[in-house]
Amino acid sequence: MKNYLKIILFLIVPQCLAFAQQITNLHQKIENGRIVITYDLKGNVGEIYTINVTAENEVEIFFPQVIAGDLNSISPGEDKTIWWEPILEGLALKGWQIILTANIMLFDMRNIPSGTYKMGCGSWTSTCAENEKPVHTVTISSFFMSETEVTQAQWKAIMGTNPSHFKGDNFPIDNISWNDIQKFLVLLNQQTGERYRLPTEAEWEYAARSGGKNEKYAGTSSSLGDYAWYAENNTGETHPVGQKKPNGLGLYDMSGNVWEWCSDGYDKDYFTISPPKDPTGAMDSGFRVLRGGSWINLDYNCRSSNRRRYDPQGSFNYSGFRIAMDNK
Repeated sequence: MKNYLKIILFLIVPQCLAFAQQITNLHQKIENGRIVITYDLKGNVGEIYTINVTAENEVEIFFPQVIAGDLNSISPGEDKTIWWEPILEGLALKGWQIILTANIMLFDMRNIPSGTYKMGCGSWTSTCAENEKPVHTVTISSFFMSETEVTQAQWKAIMGTNPSHFKGDNFPIDNISWNDIQKFLVLLNQQTGERYRLPTEAEWEYAARSGGKNEKYAGTSSSLGDYAWYAENNTGETHPVGQKKPNGLGLYDMSGNVWEWCSDGYDKDYFTISPPKDPTGAMDSGFRVLRGGSWINLDYNCRSSNRRRYDPQGSFNYSGFRIAMDNK
């Protein structure tokens, strides 16, 4: 029976991802009436969503009789195991092909090139607040940033819960604090072997302004409604990510939808003492920085230079985040 059993493990991976996964040492056997698959996985967390058995005559049978294994969370590691009992009474396994389809939970990461820009509220915008001054020159090293805000599906794949006020797998996670995000990042990095983090405030503004261009909003200085969900075009809630136009770096929703937490501690006067290269924000601060505005805000709050402070324990239905990573 073992000689006739063919097992194929398919990983359905979205296109244009910065970090892929790899399956090696894939083996299968029949043991005590069970079909057993072992494999090694490098890469990101995933979830198997389909199991079926296909015969030579193209008859397809849905295969829900799962007994044990990694079927609800394919985490990276060696000698991973999936096993179940086929319960195919009266049918030989000869000529049958068992197919597992896996949905890998990855993040679309954009390569943000290095550059130097004028950070703060300059002549390209308007109605500056005092904490957005002075305009100062900052050089940013290249890094990766997620194309969209982290979604509820991505959060659930790592945390197993969904605290969001507005529900939807492709909606941004909301109602999470800066402290909650730190827990998420620890688990995400443990499961992926990567070093994801929050972007710094300087990285965030540089990326929002399409690489430091003189843009009032993320991607534009005028047609905000084409790029953002905000007070004048929202329906009283967040919206699925990636529905509006991206900015010049291919990043979506950096203005509007949800405010985005940054890694920095907040200091209203930080721009007066900010180092010229890769500033990381105030270290001795009880507050953290939020950027970008949200679905509930007017255009003034969605300006790329706008800075907000919040308690890192605070969570709201208009706050979320996106992730970053150093360019290795």
